[in-house]
Formats: sequence, C-alpha cells, structure tokens
Amino acid sequence: QRPCLWASPLFICSYMFLAPVFGYLGDRYNRKLIMSVGITFWSAVTLASSYTPKEHFWALLLTRGLVGVGEASYSTIAPTIIADLYVKGKRTNMLSVFYFAIPVGSGLGYIVGSQVGRVTQDWHWALRVTPGLGVIAVLLLIFVVKEPKRGAIEARPEHHLHQTSWLADLRALSTNHSFVLSTLGFTAVAFVTGSLALWAPTFLFRAAVFTGEKEPCVEGNCASSESLLFGIITCVTGILGVASGVQVSRQLRKKTARADPLVCAAGLLLSAPFLYLAIVFAQTSTIATYVFIFLGETFLSMNWAVVADILLYVVVPTRRSTAEALQIVISHLLGDAGSPYMIGVVSDSLRKTDSFLWQFRSLQLSLLLCSFVAVVGGGFFLATALFIEKDRHRAENYVPTGEKTLVLDSSGSYKSSLI
Repeated sequence: QRPCLWASPLFICSYMFLAPVFGYLGDRYNRKLIMSVGITFWSAVTLASSYTPKEHFWALLLTRGLVGVGEASYSTIAPTIIADLYVKGKRTNMLSVFYFAIPVGSGLGYIVGSQVGRVTQDWHWALRVTPGLGVIAVLLLIFVVKEPKRGAIEARPEHHLHQTSWLADLRALSTNHSFVLSTLGFTAVAFVTGSLALWAPTFLFRAAVFTGEKEPCVEGNCASSESLLFGIITCVTGILGVASGVQVSRQLRKKTARADPLVCAAGLLLSAPFLYLAIVFAQTSTIATYVFIFLGETFLSMNWAVVADILLYVVVPTRRSTAEALQIVISHLLGDAGSPYMIGVVSDSLRKTDSFLWQFRSLQLSLLLCSFVAVVGGGFFLATALFIEKDRHRAENYVPTGEKTLVLDSSGSYKSSLI
C-alpha cells in the first residue's frame, strides 16, 4: 500500500491545484479545445507512467501526478458545456449520465486493473488500457461536440453577461451560501469515497483472514479478488445511486424547491449507518458486510449529479467553470487528498502489535471515521436547503453592471449586489 499512499495524494494535489487554472480558462476561452489538449496530455503521461523502470520510482510518482492536468482540464469544464446545452429537467438527466462515469469508471478501474494485472502478471499493463480510450474521447470531442455559447440556452448569452475579474468571481462565490455549504457537503462525499477507494479491498481481505476464510498473505496482490468484487459493487451502486438520486429529486421538486439539497442530505445520512454496519459486521459475516457496503455506496452515490445541478443553477454562466474548480479544490483538499492517509495514520496509531488480528482491528476502527464524516456532510446539505431558493433566484435574475450587479428582487425592483 505504500506506493499507493504516495501516488494517490500526488495525483489529487496536482488535480486540485490545477483546477482553478482551468476554471479561469474555461470561463474565458474555447472549452472544447482546452479539454482536448488536457485529455491528450493525460493519455500521454498515463502511457508514459507504465514504462518507468522500478529503479526510478520518482518518475512514476511524477507521471502519476501529471495525470491531474488532464483530469482538471476536463472535470472543471465538461459540466458547464452540458449546462449550456440543456436546461431544467433535461439538464439534470444529462448530468446524471455524465456523472455515471465517476462511480462506474472507478469500479471498472478496479475490475480491469486487477484482471489485466492478473492475466499479464505485470501491473504496468493496467496503465496501458486507458490511453486508447482517451484518444477515442479526443476524437469524439473534436468531430462531434460543438462549443455552445455561455448562457445562450438560458436566454442570457455571454455577451450580455460580461466577464468580471477572477477576484470578483471568487468574492461572489464566497458569499453564495448554497455554493459554499453544498461544497462542504460534497467534501464529505469525497472524504468517504477516497477512504473506501483505497482501503476497502484491503479491509475486506483482512476481514476474510480474521474470519478464517483466507490464509494470511504478505506478498503480491493479496486483495485481488476483493478489488474485483468491490469494483463490481462500485459500478452497480454508482448507476443505481446516481439514477435514484436524480429520480427522487425530480419527484420531490414537485412538492418543494429545496428538493436537491434534501436529497443530498438524505443520501449521506442514510449511507452512514450502512457503512457503520458493514465495518462492524466484517468480523462475523462476509455476506452481510458486502450487502451493507452495497447499500451504503448506493446512498452515497445519490449526490453526484444533484450536487452538480445545484452548482449550475445557483451560479451565473460566466462563473461556472471557476465555481467547478473551486469546488474541486475544496472537496479534494479537505476530502480525498488526505482521507486515505488519515485512515492509515489512525489505523497505525491504534495497532498494538503487527499481528493479523490487530491489522484488521485497527483498520476497522479507523474506517468508522467515514460514518461520522457522512453525518457531518448531511448536516451541511440540510443547511444548504435553507438558502437554496434565495440563491437560485439571485442567479436567475442576475444583471451585470461592471464589477457590481443588479439583482431583481421578489418585489420586481432592482438592487445593487455582488453575487
């Protein structure tokens, strides 16, 4: 696990620190071109990382870190293009399709990576599969996707909105309560997701050793079968969670304008007890553990598309890429950039001996932190529900006047505001 503990944070750090750069560029320049260059670079460094010799481990860390360049260029910009192609319910549907890629892609990474490594007896080949998919994505971007005008589909084309300075954008976003609180809630999702992504297969293997289902293993990829099962669960729960989150939100919107943050809060608050039960039951029942992980990850995945939709309708079109970038920085900086390392540190501090019993028990206790963080995240989304109607109204009635704005209030008159 030691190489993973170094490579994963390096990737996340480069990803989150470069996201604001691409957010700035995405609000001002051709988004299709920026994404094409980013994905091409991502594919090249991913392929290069598979050829780094083992005596030059620093080169592997460098190339894995540079993968964040491509990730940042795509994830900050792609949702804003979807926002400029669709509105209201259709936008939510398209975002759900887009955000299927996160859990499904992560799950396929476990499945394909573990199986390719097993068949070839060389983990390097697992890194040589995805660059080809990146090339296909670039070709589709160039020849299929059209660059939409910012805000045009919302009857607010970008030449009517005007650009403000980057500092003005940051000030406006910092005063947007719905954006700030939903970002903190999404940070909790990233914390839990990052922790489970790295530690769940290892925990499941140690649980199998603890219950006597497997023999202890200290060399090679000991948790390959657990990685495969966890990957399948991640794929299936990702599809179910994203789809159910969108569907529940759509139905609840008929009754309340606060539906989206309430659905996000429910997803996190419901995932917490199931993750807790999965961790506790690992020492007695493998089947129960997988069932509870399935339920916990399903509820956790309800947030992905809905959180993105919240950001897009509480932020004006000319600031959306910057908002996406800022959300990425905060959620990764306080979430999955450090959560796997934190879980590992807590586990090491709780371990009294280096026996397999304490390897399992200490990791079990440290993973309970995920349930606590999920509850805190649910609280942030409940707080978002208090401001969502006001912030959405302000964004939809935004009229720029230089660095300041005029906002149409509920009485029908304009007032000066910075949003």
